[in-house]
Amino acid sequence: MTRRIALDGFAAMFAADADPWATFTSRDEGRKRAAILRGLVPGRSGRVLELAAGNGSNSVALAGRALRLDATEGTAEGTRLVARALAGQRRARAIRLALPARLPRRRYDAIVIAEVLYYLTPRATAAVARSAARALRPGGRLILAHHRIDFHDFTQHAATVQHRFLRDSRGAWQVRTIERNRRWVVVVAVRRAGLHPCARCGRSSSSTVASAASGTSNGSAISTQCASASDVPA
Repeated sequence: MTRRIALDGFAAMFAADADPWATFTSRDEGRKRAAILRGLVPGRSGRVLELAAGNGSNSVALAGRALRLDATEGTAEGTRLVARALAGQRRARAIRLALPARLPRRRYDAIVIAEVLYYLTPRATAAVARSAARALRPGGRLILAHHRIDFHDFTQHAATVQHRFLRDSRGAWQVRTIERNRRWVVVVAVRRAGLHPCARCGRSSSSTVASAASGTSNGSAISTQCASASDVPA
């Protein structure tokens, strides 16, 4: 992690190539996308939010599973690609939104966050986590899909970024691994009613969420036992 890529770097990439990571055509990306869709409820979800939609390769698939889709992207170039991908989808819209930011709606039934958290600073990640937890209705689904290995342009380490996101959200979650391989992991976290009991004291807990969010557990609820930050696995 030596050359952090900023938003203008992504803008330049999308301006030069509409599919710089071959996310529309890669078999591995297709497999990851299928795992993301399995994290949704069967059939159609209600209102779905996608953060950092990139070029819209996941947005197209999500639009088919949502009654309403807000596909947000931080760059103007990427937002245009998302809008192009969603052309003809009457219940989906592309929105320019650079994280962290106020979300387009106050309430969502599902939120999808893929391949973005390790590009944010820890402070920005925590802000996005709290916004997502507030916006997701009780029983709603948060789907996280990220690499497990570091790349040179990451700001944070990949292996623990999903755990830290759930911890910093100060929400209570039921977490399950959808699919994991050597390169990436997809998890679904179901929002439980209320805040995590430790949110009031600013502490976070639970090795269970760490293992599930990193893809080393098949699923469990966040512990309600209060623990100091030093007790949380890195």
